[in-house]
Amino acid sequence: MSESLACTLPLRRWQGDRGTYHLVTITGEAAEAIAAHALMHRLEFGTQRGFGSVKVMASVGRTNWKTSVFPQREKSEWVLLVSKKVMRAEDLAEGDPVELELELL
Repeated sequence: MSESLACTLPLRRWQGDRGTYHLVTITGEAAEAIAAHALMHRLEFGTQRGFGSVKVMASVGRTNWKTSVFPQREKSEWVLLVSKKVMRAEDLAEGDPVELELELL
């Protein structure tokens, strides 16, 4: 059985050495639920996924895609990258509130 989460978060831009990325940072109860899911996965299978990531099915508006969320070191935060394809399909720009639904896989 998978768990679903819903939240509205601002779309941020992050400039890295290899380019510009757009992302949302998941905090609070949603982040705690993801961390608990990751812990249960690790206990059940004895390993964790690369970089401690968790597989999700993400939905923004009418756009759905399978991806992963990534934990931030020493913080109870998780990051979801939002591709240009999703931004175009949903007419999103930096600073826009993103109504996000995540199904933890």
